Amino acid sequence: MSHFVEELRGDAEAAIAAMREAALAARHIHARAELMRHMLTTARKVAAKSKAEAVETVVREWMDAWNLDRHEWPHIAREMESFTAAFHDYANEPSDAHDAALRLSCTALDEALAREGTSISEQMAFRSQCAHRWWELVAPTPADLPGAKLRPSMPARRSDAPFWEAGCADFCR
Repeated sequence: MSHFVEELRGDAEAAIAAMREAALAARHIHARAELMRHMLTTARKVAAKSKAEAVETVVREWMDAWNLDRHEWPHIAREMESFTAAFHDYANEPSDAHDAALRLSCTALDEALAREGTSISEQMAFRSQCAHRWWELVAPTPADLPGAKLRPSMPARRSDAPFWEAGCADFCR
């Protein structure tokens, strides 16, 4: 039988491990959801444009928000454009068929980024001007991230609020 202090230490270690796992999962899901929200919002803004013009506008805005030149990732350009085109189609007609196409294009982009050793959520968290500060508190941006830029728009953590309330810049809402 374990003694009280030993038992509490074990319980605390298990609780911290569960918190770590939950925080990482929440960061992954939230960063991914935020990109999708931004993509749909932007696609709706340009829905009346021709598909080619809308896709170009959204990809450019997306890469600007990530502080990347869109041509820095030519090896995934097809997936980026298909993903963006699927958002354009969905913004113009939110049907089951366009939702299915959006999911497929997202999977293709996930797979392309995985081949690069990254993910949609990692890139959103590490690059976006609209990143939430709490993501950084859960998994800091690597110091050696290629092409990393300062993100002064990301609000500082507030000392009077829990870390998960450390959100994004007002212009991202």
